[in-house]
Amino acid sequence: MDQLINESLRDTGPGGTFDLWTLLVALTSSFLLALLLAYVYRQTHRGLSYSVSFVHTMVIMAVTVSVIMMIIGSNIARAFSLVGALSIIRFRSAIKDPRDVAFIFAAMAVGMACGTGFFVTAAVFTLFVSPVVYFLYRFDIGAMSASEVMLKVHLPENLDYHTALNEIFFRFVRDHALLSVETIQGGTLLELVYSLQFKEKASETAFLDALRAANGNNKVVLLTGAQNVVV
Repeated sequence: MDQLINESLRDTGPGGTFDLWTLLVALTSSFLLALLLAYVYRQTHRGLSYSVSFVHTMVIMAVTVSVIMMIIGSNIARAFSLVGALSIIRFRSAIKDPRDVAFIFAAMAVGMACGTGFFVTAAVFTLFVSPVVYFLYRFDIGAMSASEVMLKVHLPENLDYHTALNEIFFRFVRDHALLSVETIQGGTLLELVYSLQFKEKASETAFLDALRAANGNNKVVLLTGAQNVVV
C-alpha cells in the first residue's frame, strides 16, 4: 500500500522522475522569492508606467519557469520540443521601461534555479539583487544632476520664435533645446516645445510669469519630471 501511495505521488516521464513534494517545494520557493522581487519592483518603481498586471506576470512567470525546468530535466529532446512549441506564441505587449526587462529576467532566473533544485542559489540571488535594486533607486545611481523639464508655449505668429524667448531663457535656464514648432488655430499661433534645464535656485513661478508676459498671456505648459514619463 505504501508503495502504491509513493508511486502515485511521483511523476514519471522520458526526462526522469520527481515526486510531489519536490514539485511543491519548487513551486512554493519560486512563488515566495518572486513575491519579494515584485515587492522590490513596486517600492522602487518611478514614472507613470506602473502596471499591476506586470507584477502578477513576474510571479506567474517564475512559478511557470520552475515547472518547465522540472519537466525538461536533462532531456535534450524535450527541451528542443518545448522551444518549438513556445515559438508559436506571439507577444504583442511592448515593454515600456527597460528596467522591466531586468525584472523579467530576474524572475526567470529564480524560476530556473528553483526548478532545477538550486534553492539556495535562488534565495541568495534574490536576497542579493533586492538590495542592489534598492541601492540604485535610493542613491539615484547614474542620474543627471540637473532634472530636465518639458515646456510647451504658444506664441503669436508675428513674433520671431528664434529670439522672442532668448532673454527669459538667459535669466532662468541653463540649457535648452527646441524640439518642435507647430502652427495652430489657423496659423494665428505657434506652438513651441522645448527641453529645458533650469539654473540652480531658478523660480519656476517667475519663469512662467515672464513667459506669459512675453507671449501675450497665451498658453504655457511646464511638464516637470518628464524623464520619468513613459508613453
